[in-house]
Amino acid sequence: MFVKGESKADRTLRVDRIMERLDLSYGSEPPIFLKSSNAWQLLFATILSAQCTDERVNKVTEKLFKKYKDLKAFAEADIKELEEDIRPTGFYHNKAKNIKACAGELISRFSGMVPDTIEELTSLPGVGRKTGNLILGHVYNKNAIVVDTHVKRVSNRLGLADSTDPEETEYQLNETVPEEYWIRWNTHIISLGRSHCKSANPDCEGCFVKDLCPSCGKEEILQATRAGATGGKSRRAKSNM
Repeated sequence: MFVKGESKADRTLRVDRIMERLDLSYGSEPPIFLKSSNAWQLLFATILSAQCTDERVNKVTEKLFKKYKDLKAFAEADIKELEEDIRPTGFYHNKAKNIKACAGELISRFSGMVPDTIEELTSLPGVGRKTGNLILGHVYNKNAIVVDTHVKRVSNRLGLADSTDPEETEYQLNETVPEEYWIRWNTHIISLGRSHCKSANPDCEGCFVKDLCPSCGKEEILQATRAGATGGKSRRAKSNM
């Protein structure tokens, strides 16, 4: 839900306040939850992360990337063997098929390099906008918003999106969240979603952005938004210099 009667300027100030607190809690450098040593490993790890926890994916890839040391090894892998190697991540039939095909296309179409545009990334087997945007942000440092289940849920509760569709949520966040925040919006909101803003029984009282969140039923959002507004505007201005 969007905040009724909130101007674009006040919304931007509210996002400044939210991001300031997220940075204080989680740091200003976005972490990478999936372990990898290069771009294609992060790409494959992200494919494996669909409907699976990062912790489990990291356990699987620790052995997987030692066994399959390069793209050629994945492209030539026995599909049944690869399925067994990634079975703990779930949906292993499709994931194995996509990873094997993706490795082959990276070799044949991109000379073994992971592409750096969303159009080329999403043309690869098993790669959607979520995975593509993650690669753009964390590998190529290109501003992109990654929408997973946490980002969709929490962004909607914060009144910065109003959609159950991940792609539509991404486009809405492109409008409501300043571009310089896009990369770390994903990791910060995931952290908030795991710690406080859970799908069931969210800890609104313990949340450090509750006064800025319309879902908490607070009436002081505008006051909290404008508190220290000058500091927020100068803070963002410095980040753009």
